[in-house]
Amino acid sequence: MKAKIILNPYANRWRAKEKVEAIKAACTAVSLDYDLTITQAPADGTDIARNAVRDGYDAVVAAGGDGTISEVVNGLIQAGAAEQTVPFGIIPIGTANDFSLMVGIPSQLSDAVQLIAAGKTRQIDGGQIDLNGRTHYFINNSAVAMEPMITLEHIKMTRLSGEIRYYVALVRGIIKLKAWQMGIRWDDGGYDGPTYLLSVCNSPRTGGFMMAPGALVDDGQFDFVLAPEVPKRTVLAILLRLLRGTHVQHPKVTFGRTSRLTIASKPGTPIHADGEIIGETETAVTYQILPRKITLLTP
Repeated sequence: MKAKIILNPYANRWRAKEKVEAIKAACTAVSLDYDLTITQAPADGTDIARNAVRDGYDAVVAAGGDGTISEVVNGLIQAGAAEQTVPFGIIPIGTANDFSLMVGIPSQLSDAVQLIAAGKTRQIDGGQIDLNGRTHYFINNSAVAMEPMITLEHIKMTRLSGEIRYYVALVRGIIKLKAWQMGIRWDDGGYDGPTYLLSVCNSPRTGGFMMAPGALVDDGQFDFVLAPEVPKRTVLAILLRLLRGTHVQHPKVTFGRTSRLTIASKPGTPIHADGEIIGETETAVTYQILPRKITLLTP
């Protein structure tokens, strides 16, 4: 097996670039035939992955965090058209590594590389997002409304770093929060009204939180969490429950499973996919599950 390894040096606050020699040594130790390419700019991972498939690599590996994984998955799906992707591996050297934790990828670099060399695979689901003529893919989680709004607040802050930056962004987001009027439809239901939160999940964990406890990456369905406009104190109560994974039991929260979900939003809503902002004023969004689309190198 010849693998293309795509490494994002920015992952884990630029610490990922320090792992290059360790990755090379781990590949040599297990006799893995590989080429390693370091990304230079956002979305590079998508282009490199797509070209690697067309160049005939047997596997493509994302070395980085959830954002890197998402870029590579987009390239693999784009290159594979209607077919299942070529085998996809993960070397988790990002900050949170939410997705890799949920699918059992070893956190130790050498163990992750050994898993890739072993070549065992399983088929898992992917997600497709259609945005006014644009298509984007995700593997872990996507959200509209409050969640990406807080991400945008985080991006705007440059004077703070570390965990305090996330907490300040959260407080600012809650203070500024205004509801989006949304019409939302899923397989067996729908909602029309003012909306604060809608998170669409392929795996349970995002941003370090168990947003969708019990979500499975190979069941052919998204798990979604929907919260309407409520008093700000209720927003805080739901967020506190999120820390314990009991938010889905809150009486104001709708939790369900679906293979498809459509959103009409006024005003346009921000949206993220696997933690990366892909739009800020989207008025029409469609989610579609891609059953067993991704061939994951797995334990």
